[in-house]
Order: sequence, then structure tokens, then C-alpha cells
Amino acid sequence: MATPAAAPHGGENPYGLMAALEQGGTIAWAVFIILVVMSAASWYIMFTKLLEQQKILNQAKRVRTSFWGSPSLKDGAAKLEKNSAYRQIVDDGLRAQDEHTKLIDPIDQHDWLLGSLGRSQQAINSKLGNGLAVLATVGSTAPFIGLFGTVIGIYRALIKIGAAGQASIDAVAGPVGEALIMTALGLAVAVPAVLGYNWLIRRNKVVAEQIAAFSTDVHGYMVSNGAVKPALLSAKPAAPAAAKPAATATKA
Repeated sequence: MATPAAAPHGGENPYGLMAALEQGGTIAWAVFIILVVMSAASWYIMFTKLLEQQKILNQAKRVRTSFWGSPSLKDGAAKLEKNSAYRQIVDDGLRAQDEHTKLIDPIDQHDWLLGSLGRSQQAINSKLGNGLAVLATVGSTAPFIGLFGTVIGIYRALIKIGAAGQASIDAVAGPVGEALIMTALGLAVAVPAVLGYNWLIRRNKVVAEQIAAFSTDVHGYMVSNGAVKPALLSAKPAAPAAAKPAATATKA
């Protein structure tokens, strides 16, 4: 005669996460570890990409207020942070301008600079997109990994039912609980990854638009020899002088 299961010590939940992992064995632990690794990787990428994007957005404000007030592009580049996206655009533009004078086959400077600045933008956008494929992968595969654990749990429940000869709650509660926990873990990993991916894609689009606008301004400045440049944000229109009260005529 089968002896009843011993009561859990210290009020432990016999159908909690740790109990489910212990009952599930190697497969349950493998699924759990994979989901934990995927979750940690997705959160790490979300935080690092968010900081990277915010850094570029903050640089855009400084570019508008200080960079274009410099007498030349080289002086303005010295005010930008090294290895920053905006510094890369300026450095690539200056390098392309120097290389244009060394070309044997004459190419229009406008086209040469436009191509060089375009490649620089593509390199920046590619760097901003690094890691987003991991979020997309986690968001699309984590539910299925959790579903695999669910299938194994249901399979173990059916085996217990067959061994016991009847659908006893005590026999199937553990495996069914394990199956539901694996499903919940898969969704808990996938949903933040999908939301983070969509949010970061939207912010990348904003950053790319600002980079493209700055590249266009640099291109216009270089082909016009400094005659064309955007207005400074810090330059505020002078306030109109207060109208003086008209002098009243005095009678003799």
C-alpha cells in the first residue's frame, strides 16, 4: 500500500516553483535555466541600448547649442565627445574632404561627400541595431521553450494517471502545476523582450532621423564653404524695445 506523501516542512508550498523543478527533473531544470539566461540577456540588452540611445539624444542637444557656433568644423569637432556618433559624422566628412583632393579621376565633391556621410550614417545605425535581434529571438522563442516544459509536465501527469489507474488529484497536481509554471515562465520572459524590442526600435528611428539631419547640415556646410549652417538654439531673438511714452506738449 502506497504511503501518503510527507507534509512539507516549514509550511513550504508543495506545488511551488522549486517543488515543480524537483519533480520535473533534468528537463524542467534545463528549461528553467534556459529561460533565466534568455531573460537576463534581454534585460541587459534593453538597459545598455537605452543608455546608448539616451547618450546620443543628449549629444544632439549639445550639438545644436555649441557645435554650430564654432568657426570651423575642426573646432566644432573638438567640442564633441570622442567616439560619439556626431563626432564620427564630422570626422568622416573632414576625411572625405581631404581624400577628394587626392582623387585622380575627378568626382564631384557633392557626390563624394554625400556617399561618405551616407556610409557613416549606415555604420551608426548598424551599431544602434546591435543586440536587437537577440530581443526578437527571445520574444519569439521563449513561449515555445516554456511550452516544451508544459508538454513534459502534462506527459508526466498522464504517466502518473496510467500508473495509478485513476485520475487522482494527488497524482496529477504536481505535474500539472509544473506545466503551468513553465508556461508562465515562458510568457514572463517573452513579453518584456517584445515590448523592449518595439520601444528600442522606435527610439532608434528617432536617433537615426536626428543623425540624418545633422549629416545633411554638415554636408551643406562643407559644400557651401561654411555659408550654410543651421540656426543656433541658444540664439534668441532680441526682445523688442519698450515703447517710450510720448512726450506731452506743454502749453505756454
